[in-house]
Amino acid sequence: MTVADRRPIGVFDSGLGGLTVLRALHARLPGENLVYFGDTARVPYGTKGEKTVRAFARQDAGFLAGLGVKMVVVACNTASAFALDHLREVLPVPVLGVINPGVRAALASGRQGPVGVVGTSGTIRSNRYQEGLMAGGLVADDILARECPLFVPLVEEGLMGHAMTGMACEEYLTPLREAGVGTLILGCTHYPLLKDDIGRFMGPGTALVDSADVLAEAAAERLGELDLLADNGGEGRLEFHLSDIPWKFAEIGARFMGKEITDVQSVGLDEMEAAGQAVLEAADRKEST
Repeated sequence: MTVADRRPIGVFDSGLGGLTVLRALHARLPGENLVYFGDTARVPYGTKGEKTVRAFARQDAGFLAGLGVKMVVVACNTASAFALDHLREVLPVPVLGVINPGVRAALASGRQGPVGVVGTSGTIRSNRYQEGLMAGGLVADDILARECPLFVPLVEEGLMGHAMTGMACEEYLTPLREAGVGTLILGCTHYPLLKDDIGRFMGPGTALVDSADVLAEAAAERLGELDLLADNGGEGRLEFHLSDIPWKFAEIGARFMGKEITDVQSVGLDEMEAAGQAVLEAADRKEST
């Protein structure tokens, strides 16, 4: 008989964008307890280098592992690009990133035309999406990637549907629309909030791959494979930890989650550093035995 695993799922992001993943996870797995960590003191990761992002991601994930989570979900495209393999080596629990599920969904979309990818500078320049799509059979000429740095602040200012967002779509997405992109991967967890704006600009001929939805589905599938699912009775608990409580957090967080956020705790950077170091030391002890 399968025993329900009531340990929480841990989710982290460089800021608040990963709340779209948390929301999708809660919708897909309503009986699961979820713990979110947002590194709001050091956001954004998308403009930082690989070494820095890897160190930050190790601390973020180590903090969650210290809370006793049964899985870590990396709800950050840049951290998924730069740190996922490292986290899988050092963490004692399964780790999922956002890139591979997005790639699989894009390849399975069945739409004609090139595949587009939009994201932060770090994500696009890492080439992880492009490499994944080529590993799935696409050639480089069929992949169009664009950095869209203004999309994140537009979302956090609540400017969905605003003329400024329309102008940003025109600036960034015109080459993709003109190339006849059939599938567009929204390669940043902020971007699902711009689906209406992006979809309206690209037109009905372009299928949008929502990074939050596909990652939630992948998490559900993996937990099932590992027999780690909680039972379906009742609604799971939501818990929030931030490395800084940003201005307008309640407003921005509610926008991402679709409801008010409560039970928010502040985590010092020293606590995160200690947690990341503990994970490494535990991994070193495991390798030496």
